Amino acid sequence: MASIELREELNCSICLNIFTDPVNLTCGHNFCRACIDSVFDKQKVTGGYSCPECRIKFKKRPGLQRNITLCNVVRHFHSAPEPEMKASGIFCTYCIHSAVAAVKSCLLCEASLCHDHLRVHNKSPEHVLSDPTACPEDRKCSIHKRILEYYCTEDSTCVCATCCLLGEHKGHRLESLKEISEKKKEKLKADLEELTTETSDIERKVQILKEYQIKETERAADLTKRVSTILLDLKRQMEVQLTKVLRDVNYKEDCISYSVSGILDQLEAKRASLACKMSQISELHNSSDPLAVLQYRKSSVDDSSDMKDKNEKLPGSVDEMLSGVGDMKVDWFLEELKASLANIIKGINIWIFKPEPEDLTLDVHTAANNVLISDDLRTATWSENCPNHPETPERFEKYQVLSV
Repeated sequence: MASIELREELNCSICLNIFTDPVNLTCGHNFCRACIDSVFDKQKVTGGYSCPECRIKFKKRPGLQRNITLCNVVRHFHSAPEPEMKASGIFCTYCIHSAVAAVKSCLLCEASLCHDHLRVHNKSPEHVLSDPTACPEDRKCSIHKRILEYYCTEDSTCVCATCCLLGEHKGHRLESLKEISEKKKEKLKADLEELTTETSDIERKVQILKEYQIKETERAADLTKRVSTILLDLKRQMEVQLTKVLRDVNYKEDCISYSVSGILDQLEAKRASLACKMSQISELHNSSDPLAVLQYRKSSVDDSSDMKDKNEKLPGSVDEMLSGVGDMKVDWFLEELKASLANIIKGINIWIFKPEPEDLTLDVHTAANNVLISDDLRTATWSENCPNHPETPERFEKYQVLSV
């Protein structure tokens, strides 16, 4: 990239612009061809030729040799992007035909200078240059209108030379602006170091908090995963338990229903048999045939005996019948369910509240000579080449180390 210093070196000292078709003289100085020709044309009238830069004289008009190297540099300079300049909004006082950014301000002249005019500006000490400023008078004494050069340590203010010799600051302790500025810079440097330390401390805290935030986010994700796993497993176990209980209840219901149905069938058969006997007896009771009545009586005794045998197969009372059938045993089912749920909860408690593994701190005084302990006392590694540990009563002989 073309630099500001390079641009100054490429300026023609006659036109103060970038070289156009640069040529050089035997003295080594370079000029635009048109510029030096114009100078020599004017010198022709006086009959003597000299270099406008070093004033060396020539007996006759010098020949102009085109500077190929400088031509290439100028061409590359024009093709390179312009250097970025900080926009100050202050323009050269002497560039009246176009607005050219100022690079310095002369406090004595109260003028702002571009690169070209800065090069030809008076270099004497009284012409103090500063960064571009729109108000050079701010850097002058408000009373004597002279440049501020000193600092009055008693009044803590900047003063000019007249203030020191004749003004109200006469006899005060004074220091040059440069000296006091260097002292102020030292203090600023200390302040900067203090702020840098404070900034580093803040950055360290920010880093710790960010790491803590990330850690807690990871813990939240892990907790979410664990809770989801526990609850899904609980749901699965509850579904299994529900299926088992419903199956057992249905089985018990089927057993009771089957037993009751068997008794009901027997009772229905007995009731039908009794209805048949009652019908026969009713017919005999209304019969006018004595022989038939007498014959049935004998038969009825036998039938009654058969019926008595059949009745003995059934319990006599309803309570006895129900006792043989059994019931749903609700309390038993609930106790079994309670025990099963207690086992499930016990398993969940073990899973949830199981202790997390703790970080161990290894005791280097117990480490065997072939056990290498890390600097953070967290890791033990077997090694053949680790240095021998000092002899201690509690040290193991091989492959072992205790934690604190």
